[in-house]
Amino acid sequence: MFRLAIHMVGHRIAALIAVACAVLGGAALITATGVLAESGLRSHLPAGRLAGADVVVAADQEFHPAGEPPLALPERRRVPSRLVGELAGLPGVTAAVGDISFPAALLDARGRVVPAGDPQVAGHGWSSTKLVKPSAGAQLDGGAPTGSGEVAVDSATAAAAGIEAGDSVRVVVDGRPAAGYRVSAVVDAPGAGIFFADPTAAHLAGRADRVDLVGLRTEPGAGQRVAAEVRTRLKGTGLLTVTGADRGDTAAPGAGASRSLLVLLAGSLSGIVLLITGFVMASALAVSIAGQRRDLALMRAVGATPRQIRRLAAAQSTVVAAVALGPGVGLGYLLAGQFRRLLADRGVVPSELPLTYSPLPALAAILLLVLAVQVSARCSAWRTSRMPATEAVAESRSEPREPSRTRTRVGVLVIVAATALSALPLFSRTVIGATATSIAGILGAIGLALAGPALVRGVGGAAARATGSGASAPTWLAMANLRSYALRNAGIVSTLAMAVVFVLTYTLTQTTVLAATADDTRTGTLAQQRLTAPGLGGLPTDTLAAVRNTPGVRAAAPVGTTTVVWQYRQFGDTVSESGPATILTPDASEVLDLDVRDGSLDRLRGATVAVSGDAARTRSATVGRRVSLVLGDGARVVAEVVAVYDRGLGFGEVVLSHDLAAGHTTTTLDQSLLIRTDGTATARQSLTALAASRPGLALQPASLPSAGGLKDAPPEVWINLATIVVLLVYLLLSIANKLVAATAQRRVELGALRLNGTTPRQIRSMMRREAAVTAATALVTALLLSALPLALLGQGFLGRPWPAGPVWLLPGLALTVTVTAFLTIELPTRQALRTAPAEAIRAH
Repeated sequence: MFRLAIHMVGHRIAALIAVACAVLGGAALITATGVLAESGLRSHLPAGRLAGADVVVAADQEFHPAGEPPLALPERRRVPSRLVGELAGLPGVTAAVGDISFPAALLDARGRVVPAGDPQVAGHGWSSTKLVKPSAGAQLDGGAPTGSGEVAVDSATAAAAGIEAGDSVRVVVDGRPAAGYRVSAVVDAPGAGIFFADPTAAHLAGRADRVDLVGLRTEPGAGQRVAAEVRTRLKGTGLLTVTGADRGDTAAPGAGASRSLLVLLAGSLSGIVLLITGFVMASALAVSIAGQRRDLALMRAVGATPRQIRRLAAAQSTVVAAVALGPGVGLGYLLAGQFRRLLADRGVVPSELPLTYSPLPALAAILLLVLAVQVSARCSAWRTSRMPATEAVAESRSEPREPSRTRTRVGVLVIVAATALSALPLFSRTVIGATATSIAGILGAIGLALAGPALVRGVGGAAARATGSGASAPTWLAMANLRSYALRNAGIVSTLAMAVVFVLTYTLTQTTVLAATADDTRTGTLAQQRLTAPGLGGLPTDTLAAVRNTPGVRAAAPVGTTTVVWQYRQFGDTVSESGPATILTPDASEVLDLDVRDGSLDRLRGATVAVSGDAARTRSATVGRRVSLVLGDGARVVAEVVAVYDRGLGFGEVVLSHDLAAGHTTTTLDQSLLIRTDGTATARQSLTALAASRPGLALQPASLPSAGGLKDAPPEVWINLATIVVLLVYLLLSIANKLVAATAQRRVELGALRLNGTTPRQIRSMMRREAAVTAATALVTALLLSALPLALLGQGFLGRPWPAGPVWLLPGLALTVTVTAFLTIELPTRQALRTAPAEAIRAH
């Protein structure tokens, strides 16, 4: 059977190229998605400034809900400082260091902030240098800081500031006014930060009973033994004992969030990638098997069993897939690297976070695609294999006279279900509600693929009746072909339509949500100015009072963001959902209008929260109810709901009171101030002067100009659009190969027409008319499938029955589809016409 399959492949190269391209693209996409998922589970940041620690003890930066995947906690969880002394006495431990971090920023000679990796955690005690290198101290020049007036800086910061040991510098520490220090040493640890004398660091951090982590230096060869002993001692405390590659993750609390994002991203991509890959492969195999129906029918006539026919079809398809799998997998690894670069450039993941490469994604892609090829090929050959031999031979030159009614009904039901799903944005003005639009579009395209033969046959019949008997020969032939070969043409129409539906729904969903979010933020922001201090790790503590005393300022309030995990009951089970949360004070209503429907933001004191209307409805969180939350550092709290607001898309589902969030963020400093002025130029000039007089402050408009366009899109939108582009290229290439293969298989048909007197010019004209009707049918059906979901999305999110997005998208898609259809039919037609008609028929 295998040798026969190889022989058939050799005579069907053109028809099987589409299958090979579908497999190659599918292998690349699945492998790339697998690499991202594996990297999210197994990759680690470099040890960096903890490279000298053999064992690190830190708090778990993940929340582990029962029966659900862990959720990342981006705020620093700290450990008791008493552990430093306890662990220092263990056998084999040569040094135990309690590492502390706090906001610190160095100013250059002009009073400008010297850029640092993360200013929120740039300050450390001098003892932390023992964790930098195996050799204690690790200084290039100078010695340890000996008093409150000395600091040591890392070599990268020193180079950027143009300083060396012995120079005088100014440093802003934890929101305090800039103070003068003498540089005692330059530490050979680029990016490690600014080091203070240990007593000074403990005083500046303000946490005598807590440290960020504990690093242990051990005797040579004793690292694993010490780690095992520490794990035994800390069992049940919730603290982690890590060694090796895991150490880098403990230095940066956001590393876990970055890895979790990779897993979530891969999970969200995997569904659509598998769906489109399966659809394209099944469609390509259907075209390939359809071109071999005559051979398969003749084999049935000479005694082959139905099972042997299906095995033969699956075997030759697997042979073609095997050839394409290797290059596809290799391309997938390259694609994953490019995607990681995009994520790093957009600030979604740290640039230091590497990808994890292993054979697992390749093996998963191979298994999935081989299984898909086997199932698709057997299904495509099912009808021919089950038919009586004589009937199979008779039908090998034609198609069933009537499309399958069962298939048509199932397709209609899928389209109806997709239409019902598309109504979700009317009831849920959230990102999840918007996702229903994209899913509805894809489901509608699948329904079209199932009901496509009946649709194409109907279109062909209507076109034939419309043209009438007075139509030209090419037009009459084109309409007859569309009607008679509905199954063949339906596969092409449905794939073209899927490409259009996919791009329209996914792109316009992103831009519509972006526009609605921008509108919520713009409408709900009463303040004109926003004051931040990105290089200082947070605003200095006296900034709020200074702003309020500035002439022309009517109101000012701090605003911050964090992450919370909301636990609530749904269908009898406890659900844990992680998401961003805004931090506000009671006077936030003077600078923000969240469109409060019940309660008041003035009550945001103590353990209180405000929630969006959608969250209040779906989670029974009305005013007066108490909700269970896990804050960004893992602390469990029960808070009272004091307000319900409508602008959840722009301001998030949860607003925490400033009191509730205090002590549960990496730094206690405010992230920004929203300022409402009297609108005069004097007020703006006074604020500008205030920002200029204080190092590190940055004044900008409270609501940056945005019309919901892509220019101001957040990173996740660009990631989704990049995914759309990759999948669109895959779809278009697959469509082009399928059209070329389907046209190449019509050489006998074209040869017969030429023998009957049809001229090459008439044949080209006929094929162009077919291409025009095919492209038009695909575009019209795609628009019909997309129109209702997008209209409901626009109504639910923007209050109008149309989405927001680039106006060139639809004309661009129409042009792309039309050009693809014409070129991929025109070129193989011209190639086929170069062969003499008798030779074409004899060769077949």
